Amino acid sequence: MQRNAHGRLELSRDGAPPEEVTPVRAFPLAAPDEGLSLVGGDGHERLWIDRLDALPAAPRALLEAELAEAEFMPRITRIVAVSTFSTPSTWQLQTDRGDTTLVLEGEEDIRRLDGNALLVTDAQGIAFLIPDAKALDRGSRRLLERFL
Repeated sequence: MQRNAHGRLELSRDGAPPEEVTPVRAFPLAAPDEGLSLVGGDGHERLWIDRLDALPAAPRALLEAELAEAEFMPRITRIVAVSTFSTPSTWQLQTDRGDTTLVLEGEEDIRRLDGNALLVTDAQGIAFLIPDAKALDRGSRRLLERFL
């Protein structure tokens, strides 16, 4: 595995010419380091990787860098304000990627994950993660509870 002259990830196998591939996680939230598929430009799987941590350091670093670049899921650290307690509602947030706003179209756009984690999807389809709703500050928890 290597990057080509254009910075894209390539896979070389069995003496065949290198082919551009895209890594896709099978379980991005539940098991992000398990089940990774390298998909070719035609959308077909070229290689299945059971565990990312089982790879040698160099290809693992390439894949981790590629996945980090492709995956955008800010973590909500604080809910500053909400425009209304009915939907659609505009939320002002602090995230690990900076301050932002999201529009929550419906309560069904807040999905419970394992433990106290929540996944909030805004009107544009961007997913925001709350790793532990109970770890939020009191004001954020009170605002969030109105939607749960």
